[in-house]
Amino acid sequence: MTDDFEHLTVLAQETVDQLQVRPGGLYVDFTLGGGGHSAIILERGGRVVGIDRDQSAIDHCKERFSELGDRFTPVHDNLRNVKNILAGLGLDSPDGIVADLGVSSPQLDKPERGFSYMSDAPLDMRMDPSQSLTARDVVNGYSEAELFRVISQFGEERWASRIARFIDERRKQEPVETTGQLVEIIKAAIPASARKDGPHPAKRTFQAIRIEVNGELDILEGAVRSGVDALKKGGRIAVITFHSLEDRIVKNTFAALERGCECPKDFPVCVCGKKPEVRVLTRRPITPSAAELESNPRARSSKLRAAEKI
Repeated sequence: MTDDFEHLTVLAQETVDQLQVRPGGLYVDFTLGGGGHSAIILERGGRVVGIDRDQSAIDHCKERFSELGDRFTPVHDNLRNVKNILAGLGLDSPDGIVADLGVSSPQLDKPERGFSYMSDAPLDMRMDPSQSLTARDVVNGYSEAELFRVISQFGEERWASRIARFIDERRKQEPVETTGQLVEIIKAAIPASARKDGPHPAKRTFQAIRIEVNGELDILEGAVRSGVDALKKGGRIAVITFHSLEDRIVKNTFAALERGCECPKDFPVCVCGKKPEVRVLTRRPITPSAAELESNPRARSSKLRAAEKI
């Protein structure tokens, strides 16, 4: 098996435990990646449909699970299309869905993908290399105001205004072509006193641009709702997030689906007729153990939430 897509799976056992995998059950891995969660589901006797926008992930898992026949079906597609994917495969409602929303280690560790601020590479950041929009397009094509919106909203970066202004000033001289050039701009924009402690100064900006390029937050609520809609009664969905914006969307979407009624609070009776669709299983998110954090520091910000369809 090729080792160019090796990836330490975050909260692996905890996530699959939430699904209560049963032999012969059907499970959908929304974000296949290196196949870590799928592998545990398969070991427990489940059947897996694995979805990923990254063709290299699909190719890796085809080889990894090649001896399992139709117990594993890889699909190069977007997680929001789950109902159409299952219908196209002639499959019934799944017993469980898992989604690991983090960028995979191979994507970060391959400089040419342009995700990492630790290497100098072309500005790319596309999870699906076949799509047109790249990080270079965002950095060089968005207005200063649009850059500020992206960096402040998706990166929650306090220095977003200065970073957007410094990018705008730099690109007036020449286009910003590489991750290394972008890191230099960000470091120049953030005062030295603010760069002494905490994470890498470029972390939040790179996260923001990656989210914008891949439309990650735009599809998340719809994907969770589509997933719940696709599940059979009693089926479970488990979602791992890696930053507060994702976690907030998942938490609020689960809460809305559990509540059902969308009428204003001052209405004396429900008139919308919407009923609760799920039971939330994790009132507080599950986070990595100390042992996992020691072996995989990238798991630090991960949170797991799960719900059961009623």
